[in-house]
Amino acid sequence: MPRVSLAEAYPHIRFRPRTHNWWARLVGQPAECVHLETRHAWMATLAPDMLYLQGKGVAQREPLRPEVSLCLDCLVGVLESELAAYSGRVVAFEPHEESFSQYFFLAVRDFGAAGLLPEVGAAIEKRLAEPVSSCAECSARARWLWLPRQQVPSLDDYEEIGRRAGERLCARHGARRVCEALSEFHEANVFYINAPYGEAGAYVWI
Repeated sequence: MPRVSLAEAYPHIRFRPRTHNWWARLVGQPAECVHLETRHAWMATLAPDMLYLQGKGVAQREPLRPEVSLCLDCLVGVLESELAAYSGRVVAFEPHEESFSQYFFLAVRDFGAAGLLPEVGAAIEKRLAEPVSSCAECSARARWLWLPRQQVPSLDDYEEIGRRAGERLCARHGARRVCEALSEFHEANVFYINAPYGEAGAYVWI
């Protein structure tokens, strides 16, 4: 499968040399940004182009960008622009600091394979099909629905997913809201974050 080099995929990030030498590549160790050498409280593994379902990875686009481990600042620098550039519909759930270890995007077609309850998947699909309104922050089209944890504390609560107002946002402000939510956590060790793919879906946490 065609792959993008580390420098091409993340031109503005400096990586620790020993984490992307030949040995690191041989054992499959993700390259780490230089800040993780001294900052250990917040880190996340970004696999932008991979979807992991039941332990198996499936590439969602080619060429494939490498999986990397990033501090919060480096993650936000990559993720915010990635989310803002996505043109599809999104329902994004705010993760819970005390319990989340993954935050990832699922296209509608993958809801069942990911193990979402049928009622949950149906509730999200219904929200994705709602008419597009204006962003709460600007006049752009609001293709995102942000559902804060105060409104939907559990992803299994399909009734709350279906009825809560949430916040209608454009892609730029939706991306900012996700990154702001992640930035509120003083400590985190996130094992998996990906980028949106397909035409519509949801950011969920486990």
